[in-house]
Amino acid sequence: MQWLYCDFHIHTVWSDGACSIDEVVDLYGEAGFDVIAITDHLLDSESIERYGKPASELSVMDSLEFGAYQEALWGAARRAWERYGMLLIPGVELTNDTKRYHILALDIKELISPDLSVEEIIESIRRQQGISVACHPYFRNHSGEEPSFYLWENHERLASLFDAWEVANRDDLFNVVGLKKFNYIANSDFHERRHLLSWKTLLRCEKNVESVKAAIRKNEQVSLFLYRGGKIRP
Repeated sequence: MQWLYCDFHIHTVWSDGACSIDEVVDLYGEAGFDVIAITDHLLDSESIERYGKPASELSVMDSLEFGAYQEALWGAARRAWERYGMLLIPGVELTNDTKRYHILALDIKELISPDLSVEEIIESIRRQQGISVACHPYFRNHSGEEPSFYLWENHERLASLFDAWEVANRDDLFNVVGLKKFNYIANSDFHERRHLLSWKTLLRCEKNVESVKAAIRKNEQVSLFLYRGGKIRP
């Protein structure tokens, strides 16, 4: 086993990110990262209706685009492995701005609606043998947006349902998550190149998707690190 340098929360031009999938692969691959997950936004239908704009103008994916998005990620995963020896795990950020919860779904193969309840979303992820992560559940200094308060307001009920909670998101640390001793990971919430310099996760496991998922679930040999640039590996 080895320590793997990981980031499980990355956005591209498929939603509100500034970089293409290939640009993200090259950026992380050239820096020497071992594992990344690309997790573009799917927005709940009530929010889309309320904003009165198509998904493309809101910088989120339409559910009809999900299949093409998955295909693009699978192709990029092959390139990431062949060129950099880096795992790319396909994912999505299920974004419900109506009820104020954002959930990362990692390594899923079928569309999950962000209109579902938290419990239904987690169960759908589990049926697909994916990983569920509670996103930025508390105040973020780097964002003017409201946090995903629903998850924290209901953390006693939801804590053990999630595979992990974000204890750090970009430059913010959520002490409340650490104090509760929840399973945790740290992510960049990457939207543009400068966000590469942010909190990340170290996992001690084999470099394959199933081992990574098992390490997140077990959450024993996991650590945080604050990446500040440079080549991680020679």
